[in-house]
Amino acid sequence: MREWQSQAHVKHYCKYHIVFVSKYRRESIYGTLRKGIGGILRELCRQQGVELFEGYAMKAHIHMLLMIPPKFSVANTVGFLKEKSAIRIFRDYLQVRRNFPGRHFWARGYCVSTVGLDEQMIREYIKNQEREEKRQERMRLAGL
Repeated sequence: MREWQSQAHVKHYCKYHIVFVSKYRRESIYGTLRKGIGGILRELCRQQGVELFEGYAMKAHIHMLLMIPPKFSVANTVGFLKEKSAIRIFRDYLQVRRNFPGRHFWARGYCVSTVGLDEQMIREYIKNQEREEKRQERMRLAGL
């Protein structure tokens, strides 16, 4: 059953599957950063009033299932998440104490799709992303 959200004069069900990648698709999301990035993104979503339903960090990209209130644009929300998470990543995990211009952790773009009747399928896709990627890699190496 869908859980509709309410605001002053709006009822909404606006869920989005969002993917963004690290700069140059470097495989830089691993170890303690991979574990900590979930907490960073959850905290940033809470600050914005955005619900994070599912999330998974791969080596070079992040998958998230978000419910973004209609008063926020998807572009502004993703921009906020990428900007603030990059600052926290540099400060907390990469031991960079000052924010120099030109320091970027995320690539410029992102991928977004609306989630309607396919919500359960999207949730399963996000959960099983790493397993599917390994399966495809094995098939590629086997020459199939």
